[in-house]
Amino acid sequence: MDFTLIQKDNKTKARAGELTTDHGIIDTPIFMPVGTVASVKGVHQRELKDEINPDIILGNTYHLYLRPKTGILQEAGGLHKFMGWDRPILTDSGGYQVYSLSDNRKIKEEGVKFKSHIDGSRHLFTPENVMEIQRTIGADIIMAFDECTPYPCDYQYAKRSMHMTHRWLDRCINHLEKLPYTYDYSQSFFPIVQGSTYKDLRKQSAEYIASVEAEGNAIGGLSVGEPAEEMYEMAELVCDILPEDKPRYLMGVGTPINILENIALGVDMFDCVMPTRNARNGMLFTAHGTINIKNKKWENDFSPLDEMGITFVDTEYSKAYLRHLFAANEYLGKQIATIHNLGFYLWLVRTARERILAGDFLEWKTKMVNQMDKRL
Repeated sequence: MDFTLIQKDNKTKARAGELTTDHGIIDTPIFMPVGTVASVKGVHQRELKDEINPDIILGNTYHLYLRPKTGILQEAGGLHKFMGWDRPILTDSGGYQVYSLSDNRKIKEEGVKFKSHIDGSRHLFTPENVMEIQRTIGADIIMAFDECTPYPCDYQYAKRSMHMTHRWLDRCINHLEKLPYTYDYSQSFFPIVQGSTYKDLRKQSAEYIASVEAEGNAIGGLSVGEPAEEMYEMAELVCDILPEDKPRYLMGVGTPINILENIALGVDMFDCVMPTRNARNGMLFTAHGTINIKNKKWENDFSPLDEMGITFVDTEYSKAYLRHLFAANEYLGKQIATIHNLGFYLWLVRTARERILAGDFLEWKTKMVNQMDKRL
């Protein structure tokens, strides 16, 4: 993988870059739609490619390990071939999913013992076998196994957890050196900065992660309930330490406003379930604010979903029609809303990139944040 930093913004820390992988080029900043179980929920791969058009999507190690299982993926020739997707994929390591299974897991130095949310079967994730699983899944970018701390989090717990994440990172790296690629293309490895919302821990973790000299770096343990201002403070602190010539990935973030603010702090890559999950609940993101399409006010509004027309659904369907589909509990409503939201997120990061290259990112970002912070 190669990363080229093309331009830095003069008034913020925003960057425009280009990431080259064996499955294609990723222009940064970028948003990665979440394809948890080898599917971006409610969207055909053709719509994903032709309408939403992301450079890269995300898969989930925990879920793919449990279903369809790594044996099936290897037999298929890897996740790309299994799901019919020929562009880059990133897999997270399962650390966040294990964190969210707080009632069904035990964390020890060896790794994490957990019960499957599907059938209650017992499993063990270690830094070593998570690297093996991600080799078999075959994503272009794979993540280190880490512990994601909750918010709020006791300082001593956060400190112990951070040091364990660093020890796990060393084990990931040592094991990866012995593991050949499973398929005929390379994989890049990103370690993850932890440390909760404690400045000294975040600084220590970022310095440790930077010292590893991996091909890219991730920031984890944010967007877990902390106030947005704390998220921004931690992201800025970490971005100022992580190497400038490597991509920076802020995991699990966030709202359109969160994304723009973090781009301004130097983040290059994002993923979040928000555009798809909120779409299934009837919330649409637009450049002028959010729409709850279930509200009665849209019942006889026959205007297009979004005059900007980013994807075909924006001009083919009216607000009244989409509201009707949700009222009738028709699956098509969720699909339309999902395509719209993902299309908007990709438009947002691509326009941010254009504005960075044009030199007027700050003015545009300020205007967009003010516009989007409304309920329509």
